[in-house]
Amino acid sequence: MLELNKKVFGNIMTQEIIGSEPSITEIKIIFEKELVSLLDKLKSISKENIQDLLEQHKICEKHINTRPGAMALNQSKIEMFNHYSNKYLEKIKERID
Repeated sequence: MLELNKKVFGNIMTQEIIGSEPSITEIKIIFEKELVSLLDKLKSISKENIQDLLEQHKICEKHINTRPGAMALNQSKIEMFNHYSNKYLEKIKERID
């Protein structure tokens, strides 16, 4: 069962990515704001907790990208999620190295 209220990128929930609302234009603005917020919070996370954060985020990516019937969903929002998720993962990995 897919958790629609699961937060998968900051405060963005699954239902916002796979649902019809918000619109693609609105979700892009939301992703931008969440990325800024997540990157700001990343600065204060200890090196010990960074690896846990990386694993948690990978679980969220898998949650969005491996659902039955995914091809019938709004691919542009899923692609946008993946784009912003990759930016965030890059910064997490930079902190690890």
